[in-house]
Amino acid sequence: MEQQRIHFIAIGGAAMHNLAIALKRAGHIVTGSDDQIHEPSRGRLEREGLLPEKMGWDPGRITSEIDRIVLGMHARADNPELAAAQNQDMAVVSYPEFLYEAAADKRRVVIAGSHGKTTITAMVLHALANAAPERRPDFMVGAQLAGFDCMVQLSEADTIIIEGDEYLSSPQDLSPKFHHYRPHLALLSGIAWDHCNVFPTEENYADQFSEFLRRMEPGGTVVWCEEDPAVQIVVSSMKTERQDLDWVPYSTPAHRVENGQTWLENAGDDRLLKIVGAHNMVNLAGARAVCEAIGLAAADFEAAIASFEGAAGRLERLVDTADHIVFRDFAHAPSKVRATTASVRNQFPNARLIACFELHTFSSLSKTFLPQYADALDPADCAMVFYSPAVVEHKRLPPIDADDIRDGFNQKELVVTTSRDEIEDWLEKLAPFNGQTVVLWMSSGRFDGIDLQGLRVSTQVNPTPRPTTS
Repeated sequence: MEQQRIHFIAIGGAAMHNLAIALKRAGHIVTGSDDQIHEPSRGRLEREGLLPEKMGWDPGRITSEIDRIVLGMHARADNPELAAAQNQDMAVVSYPEFLYEAAADKRRVVIAGSHGKTTITAMVLHALANAAPERRPDFMVGAQLAGFDCMVQLSEADTIIIEGDEYLSSPQDLSPKFHHYRPHLALLSGIAWDHCNVFPTEENYADQFSEFLRRMEPGGTVVWCEEDPAVQIVVSSMKTERQDLDWVPYSTPAHRVENGQTWLENAGDDRLLKIVGAHNMVNLAGARAVCEAIGLAAADFEAAIASFEGAAGRLERLVDTADHIVFRDFAHAPSKVRATTASVRNQFPNARLIACFELHTFSSLSKTFLPQYADALDPADCAMVFYSPAVVEHKRLPPIDADDIRDGFNQKELVVTTSRDEIEDWLEKLAPFNGQTVVLWMSSGRFDGIDLQGLRVSTQVNPTPRPTTS
């Protein structure tokens, strides 16, 4: 692609800022704007010389010298810069549209699903980087990975690995992002209703995945999780409609957990892994199937994946000592919160588990959607839910209160707070506990900026350790 002047409206997004950095490194002239940019996006943009000089929207930035404008979902439909571009009849695209155009001549591998897609994409990239570095695919993934300083790469590679998000593309393009990618190879990890603000029913949400498969290139391959009931329904229907596609099922591989560590079992050639949780084992199986379809042998994948530590914010270990472990996880949808909490419980059956969850997304802060979280935190010994009334107001949602949340989670004694100070106070006042403590923080937000790594918890509600399991 010849050098272009490209302006990003809402440059601070996870995918947007990585795309901006990748395009600058490729030789394009890149500018951007946003009304707020948080870390790590802020620091990374600043290091690349791409951080806007001032926050906020300025129609004066939109000039005839700009060749393309990339519009992020964080911007609103009445954004002043978008209006200026429209008044000048300028080309405005969403980042998935831009990415498809840049990858139109490549073999497109798209990892989709309500949960696990970031981790699976990361596993595929890690395995290829370690076992087949000569392949060097392009990529787009939504979280930072060890060994990668930018999570978008656009080069002369003949293959691109894309994390396929089902959320809307931009304020002027209300189609799901992954509808743009038209994959040759797709993975479908699971389907569990989310984003109720744009997909009002479970059926409507599941339909987006059918359309994703419907748009695949002829003769493509679909790797799908046969353990997920909703995926089973979609795949069963689409097999009839798309008989040209090759359908490859996968399921949880044989594994065992010993002393908090996970082993992948393989006819005596067992491998110690660094990942945690049964849900990550099924993610591993999906990534392995994708790599096999690309041409990487299963044995080579398994050798490479042993060193995979996970993506940033996906069951990421912030603290790891003999008696105190702290995880941070991006879990926010009900299926993700439920799977993550259960997986950590199963990984550490004799520890005391403290689960802290932030309601931050539109769906999670909607009173009518809260019952989807019923029993999701039950595996924890004690649990707390935090939310910010300011975020509720910003999303223009009706107010919710502690009783709404307790009813939704089906826990009458659930601790609910809107104050970071109350979070710290609650943790400090838990009763003494003699044994290992595991603290699980789950959110797509920031818990009002609380220092998750610095909070040490040495107490518990129930001072009696869990019985040792055989």
